[in-house]
Amino acid sequence: MRREGETIDGGWDDPAPTRGLAPLTRPQRLAPGARVAVVAPSGPVPEDRLQAGLDILRGWDLDPVVAPHVLDGHPTLGYLGGDDRDRAADLQAAWCDPSVSAVLCARGGYGVQRMVDLLDWDAMRAAGPKVFVGYSDITALHEAFATRLGLVTLHGPMTATADFLKNARAQEHLKATLFAPETVQTLRGGRALVPGRARGVTLGGCLALLAADLGTPHARTSARGGLLCIEDIDEEDYRIDRLLTQLLRSGWLDGVAGVLLGSWEECGPYEQIRAVFTDRLGPLGIPVLEDAGFGHCDGALTIPLGVPAVLDAEAGELRLEVPALR
Repeated sequence: MRREGETIDGGWDDPAPTRGLAPLTRPQRLAPGARVAVVAPSGPVPEDRLQAGLDILRGWDLDPVVAPHVLDGHPTLGYLGGDDRDRAADLQAAWCDPSVSAVLCARGGYGVQRMVDLLDWDAMRAAGPKVFVGYSDITALHEAFATRLGLVTLHGPMTATADFLKNARAQEHLKATLFAPETVQTLRGGRALVPGRARGVTLGGCLALLAADLGTPHARTSARGGLLCIEDIDEEDYRIDRLLTQLLRSGWLDGVAGVLLGSWEECGPYEQIRAVFTDRLGPLGIPVLEDAGFGHCDGALTIPLGVPAVLDAEAGELRLEVPALR
């Protein structure tokens, strides 16, 4: 069946990238010597990993500065990287500092949902666009940056995480995205769970955070017209079913153009997880690409969120129509 906007030969008769989500504003790419701030909006950060990550950034000829509360811990809730207000203040101060070109998250964990409502979004909007990088729990901030600031963000490796510290592929793909994004406009890998080709604007992140974000002030009301990029860690098959079913029942997935499935580390045998995807996503009748190489996995690729792109499930690729950064 021919989809709206698609010609018989597989081209596109509609110059608009999507009839749902609109492309977001792309921040400026980084240049050698750029000052970048490292923040910790979620969980506690091991100091040795932070220092190792900072050394990598310095090796890229960046000038990293660490926010004041990055190494804090919470007095009673050990899963939090310090007080909610301090974590919010660090992020806001970094974003509003005119000398800072990018804000990089040190790690995920849990805590963004506790601090995101404490940010002054008007002040952050007035500060103008800049690069923002993170994944996992940072998904809630990706959504807020999209809805509140209208900005493209990068779902990519974080400064104090094992994959960034040890995996050359993860490092080089993030570095290319930051400095020369036109060199990584095509992301290859994976295989078709559901074949087909679709065009839309990228969005997504950690599946559990997207489901938890529904109904909050910073969440999108729909993924219509989007290419949904999702991944997760440590979720059993029935919990992944529950999360996808929540998105389906809420209507959030109505009209989504295509789906990219990243990594599902520690979620059990993949064939069981795959059966859930086939059951829950297959009936949507849209292209689904699995094992796309992003998320909580070794050598994770950096996925720009908010960029118009074409997903070709059979070819195993996502092609960005413009570079992630200007």
